Amino acid sequence: MARVAADIERELDRLLSPTDTVPPRLLEAMRYACLEAGKRFRPILVHAGAALGHVDRASITRVGAAIELVHCYSLVHDDLPAMDDAELRRGKPSVHRQFGEATAILAGDALNALAMEVLARADWPAAAPLRLELVVGLGRAAGAAGMCGGQMLDLESSSERLLSEEELVQLQRLKTGALIGFSLEAGARLAGLDAAALRALTVYADALGLAFQIRDDLLDLEVGETGKMAGRDAALGRKTFVTLLGAPAARARLIELRQQGWSALSRAKLETNLLGQLFDFVIDRSS
Repeated sequence: MARVAADIERELDRLLSPTDTVPPRLLEAMRYACLEAGKRFRPILVHAGAALGHVDRASITRVGAAIELVHCYSLVHDDLPAMDDAELRRGKPSVHRQFGEATAILAGDALNALAMEVLARADWPAAAPLRLELVVGLGRAAGAAGMCGGQMLDLESSSERLLSEEELVQLQRLKTGALIGFSLEAGARLAGLDAAALRALTVYADALGLAFQIRDDLLDLEVGETGKMAGRDAALGRKTFVTLLGAPAARARLIELRQQGWSALSRAKLETNLLGQLFDFVIDRSS
């Protein structure tokens, strides 16, 4: 995992290197949002999917970096005053606090656009049809049927109406799970896995994405652990798995989800070692 994270850091630094065509302040904000920050969890999922076949390291890094650019853009926009109005992200001032709201909006837009460009370019080994599949998949995961749609549902939820568990699951499948699921799928597509394997990985990724969000909800109760403002969801009146189920039941749900993911992999006879470690990391993490 450390090697993948280091590869992604180098690739992001390269992709965001100074150029005469990008205004310096905009580039500075983009680099601030992306570099020396985060666990690089989504690129690690790309690696895990690709590890089920034989994929060159450069291709894994290229796809992982593109997905990380989208993830970083989403955090920049999530923190904006019109969304969560967060002061901190990853233990430092959020981008709009550091550079101003207008620059933060433009930086997020530019990161999202760069991600699609990075996948579409012909300067890496993937053939054109695969590059197109990846661009379409990333656009879907990030757009109205994925991350943006989930954020809309989150904004529409209010402290006055108690979401059902089914509604909350759907919200988080879009907001958090869509990009997590695509990360694993993208690696598997690089590896050329068949339809049955992709279906099994979809079930695993769905369980993993929900587990990731439940663990985030639990961490939101713990001051200072996440590098953002603890208790932020409660302050905004957002519904979480913890407020819906209670902390003990939410922790029990993590174990159920791990079993669901493991069972899907086992039925498809997929290698479970790395993917099992990733699930353990998700439910045991402290940040």
